[in-house]
Amino acid sequence: MMLDLIQVLLVIVMSFVILMIIVMYLKAKENRVSIHHIEFDTFPEHLDSLNIFFISDIHRRTVSDELLGEIPNQVDVVMIGGDLTESGVPFSRVEQNIRELKKLAPVYFVYGNNDYEVNQNRLETLLENNNVSVLKNTYKELPSSSNERIVILGVEDMSGERDRLDLALNDLKKSETDFRILVSHNPDIYHKISQNDRISLVLSGHTHGGQIRFLGFGLYKKGGLHHLRNTTLLVSNGYGTTALPLRLGAPAEAHYLHLTKKDYK
Repeated sequence: MMLDLIQVLLVIVMSFVILMIIVMYLKAKENRVSIHHIEFDTFPEHLDSLNIFFISDIHRRTVSDELLGEIPNQVDVVMIGGDLTESGVPFSRVEQNIRELKKLAPVYFVYGNNDYEVNQNRLETLLENNNVSVLKNTYKELPSSSNERIVILGVEDMSGERDRLDLALNDLKKSETDFRILVSHNPDIYHKISQNDRISLVLSGHTHGGQIRFLGFGLYKKGGLHHLRNTTLLVSNGYGTTALPLRLGAPAEAHYLHLTKKDYK
């Protein structure tokens, strides 16, 4: 009798474990666009708005039509926050993802830690052939008809001390009216930013929001938008996964950001 009870309990436990794995696998395959409307004092007055599609940590996933169909409006610029790929991902899939994203708008890319696992020359040739701007401790200006510039700064990943925000800032032509966005794979870049850098927005990923969270706890904090002392920081849960293709409590996501000037009326 006791043996039968133990067997029944084992079946229940195993069934629950299998069910949870299926649920976590399906969660990892979700297509969700988080929408953010953010106002800034420093946003250029001559612009009505700037619409950004931000995606990070694609890893092994394929950017789907379902995901892109969740974007609520036109996109002015696409930013990839690193971990576009990793060891073992076919370059054909990477190029397919890039071609899907460049249909939206011009694309900018920064390295994540896993992007260094693949052949660098081949990756950068692929990106260059698809007109993707690679930001390696430097910056690019968005086209503008005004002296008020929108500047996108990008640093390499912080692993191996490759990140050199100082080089990107030193390279930047001095202007008191530019609006600065920093793209960095690792959100810890925040600790290297001062108020004098005048960076209004930081876009990052890397943590996957903990990827698998139980009772609200995970290896990393869940992603989100943070209005901090020196800047506004967006940390994405990311679109893909690492190690295990499973998620729980940290939904897969990309982001649509609608940036405008703060209105005090």
